[in-house]
Amino acid sequence: MSGNREGVSRKESSATMGLFERWLSLWVGLCIVVGIGLGHVAPAPFQAIGGMEVAQVNLPVAVLIWLMIIPMLLKIDFRALYRVKEHWRGVGVTLFINWCVKPFSMAALGWLFVDYLFKPWLPADQIDSYIAGLIILGAAPCTAMVFVWSNLTDGEPHFTLSQVALNDLVMVFAFAPIVALLLGLSAITVPWETLLLSVGLFIVVPVIVAHLWRIRILVHGGQHALDATLKRLSPVSLLALLTTLVLLFGFQGEQILAQPLVILLLAVPILVQVYFTYGLAYLLNRRLGEVHCVAAPSALIGASNFFELAVATAIGLFGFASGAALATVVGVLVEVPVMLSLVRITLATKEWYERGIPSR
Repeated sequence: MSGNREGVSRKESSATMGLFERWLSLWVGLCIVVGIGLGHVAPAPFQAIGGMEVAQVNLPVAVLIWLMIIPMLLKIDFRALYRVKEHWRGVGVTLFINWCVKPFSMAALGWLFVDYLFKPWLPADQIDSYIAGLIILGAAPCTAMVFVWSNLTDGEPHFTLSQVALNDLVMVFAFAPIVALLLGLSAITVPWETLLLSVGLFIVVPVIVAHLWRIRILVHGGQHALDATLKRLSPVSLLALLTTLVLLFGFQGEQILAQPLVILLLAVPILVQVYFTYGLAYLLNRRLGEVHCVAAPSALIGASNFFELAVATAIGLFGFASGAALATVVGVLVEVPVMLSLVRITLATKEWYERGIPSR
């Protein structure tokens, strides 16, 4: 690739990350401040919203979660599944990392850091809940933001699309059993009815709705109409996420003010997890001889999380005021800066990567 073409590609790629995405960590930080402030000054409205539940599902949050998830799933073309065989090495590595390594390594890191190393500095009654939140976060592989990271590393777009479509399909069947298994190993009572309801509401229903909506848009307006719809919905999705965070921190405010160190401590196992899974996926792709434009999105998919789903599931299972919900939000807080650092590492090591690919 020539220098000029690479420069154009970078310029186009940077345009794919809008204002909200680029400064997501800042917005999350502001939501923390606003949520804590409002929860301290006017707790009654938050308590009223928290009580609006049907079958253990908070209705306002359910609406916000759908506004988050459906626009992101609208980007996924499940017809791309037939292309997974074109780069089977990268697909295999990503599936291995996402479903055989990542949930279990996150659980292990949660036990190590939260239940052992950091235990003296964390609220004793929230230890199990923090670990549960980390497990839920680790079991939710990234969906929409993967396209941003792939573009920024000049990733192979067809591989990225087919891999994300396959991941979403696997998630429908694998998310609940893995979460239940790891919560059980942590001696946390698994509310199966609530877990299955969360999977139905926040994975199955959004996948179906988004797929049918996508087909309808393409039939009546083509790709141009779909692109225009996605552009309009992108701010809606992120605003729904930020609104959910304000509500969550409105409930969490008193606990956080009493334990400001909690967020920093919870970030440590998440950061270790991200760099570990990224490095393992990147090296496995290199060892198997996969090209860099596939290895890059493969490793980044393995490293990032579907934090919208994680937040929704944690709230559904354990409630707004739980340590589990707070732990998933810490994942949102660190997502963008840590993933941008991995993008830089991926681009900086491209020549090293290509020198080490074994001949096929």
